[in-house]
Amino acid sequence: MENLQTKLFAKLQEKEAEMIQIRRHFHESPELSFQETKTAQYIAAFYEDKACDIQTNVGGGNGILVDIHGGKKGPTLAIRADFDALPIQEETELPFSSKIPGVMHACGHDGHTAYMMVLAASLIELKEELAGTIRVIHQPAEEVPPGGAKGMIEAGCLDGVENVLGIHVMSTMPLGDVLYHKGPVHTGRASFKVALKGKGGHGSTPQDANDTIVAAAQFVTAIQTIVSRRINPFDTATVTIGSFDGKGSSNVIKDTVTLEGDVRMMKEETREIVEKEFRQIVEGISHTFGLTYELTYENDYPVCVNDEKVTEMVANALQEAAIPEMKNLVECGPQTPSEDFSYYAKERPSCFFFVGAHKEGTPMYPHHHPKFYIDEACLMIAAKSMASAVVYYLSKGV
Repeated sequence: MENLQTKLFAKLQEKEAEMIQIRRHFHESPELSFQETKTAQYIAAFYEDKACDIQTNVGGGNGILVDIHGGKKGPTLAIRADFDALPIQEETELPFSSKIPGVMHACGHDGHTAYMMVLAASLIELKEELAGTIRVIHQPAEEVPPGGAKGMIEAGCLDGVENVLGIHVMSTMPLGDVLYHKGPVHTGRASFKVALKGKGGHGSTPQDANDTIVAAAQFVTAIQTIVSRRINPFDTATVTIGSFDGKGSSNVIKDTVTLEGDVRMMKEETREIVEKEFRQIVEGISHTFGLTYELTYENDYPVCVNDEKVTEMVANALQEAAIPEMKNLVECGPQTPSEDFSYYAKERPSCFFFVGAHKEGTPMYPHHHPKFYIDEACLMIAAKSMASAVVYYLSKGV
């Protein structure tokens, strides 16, 4: 195992410049979720002359599967990277900033795809020494429900796969740290849109109107009691109003107000409680103020749960790997964002872990920020981290 890992690390090191070049190409040419046709073509072309099996248009979209069959019998492990961007105008002023107005790689998916492509190429070159099969999942559309993972799973991307691993680079975590957590690691998510409909009127005669602004204000306050009074204090949940559309003339009572927002939770049971209470409050507010309403409430990404044994395997692999660029291996606890890797984790015992990308002494910007930035040294750490997990898995199992 040590010899194979040494060879793999050496190949990755030889290809570091290529890894960075690929990342910068994607960063300059971002594509939104479900629209990543040129990105998918670039990825597919990369594998055309390599000794692997490739499937394109997986799931009826831009998904790509690459199978690397080892020279010896063994298990089948899937490793996943996503490649969609976000509708954000980039403000980094990098020399390789986005050339597409209003679209930006503001979450690191360009880095995920770059490290994964170079890792896959290195594994292909050493395939005769692998005891098993590696399935590389290049997944589109992580950012927008229903997400790319769901369609790829429905198309069979996990057929024959025993376990799945994934990495996210993190702009808010220290460069050199690799982080993991057993059990629930990312929140589940739901979204909603509520239109409260009343009777408009003039501000001088409020008695002749049903004021949707007042009702909506009561609603915003009331739904905050779901978390504070209906959820166990030891459980995690958030209910956020992100949009309150009540704009109009200062002396006119509007007949409709539309609110949109977001729900997160760390247990699927909590999801059910929040939705039940939410619907009850909408109904109650509407009845109290004599309004009607239209509600769209959509549950999407499940809670992402890391399998304890697979995560322990990853931690052991990282401890034994002695990755020169890795400073710390950290048990980081659960993380509040949501991830459609959760769909893989529902189907197969899996582990989703993190690689820090913030260099000390430089500005830190969160994911989805116009100035989002990752230090490119994190790409090699991600590649070697995943490589060490793959080698350990194929030689020792879970």
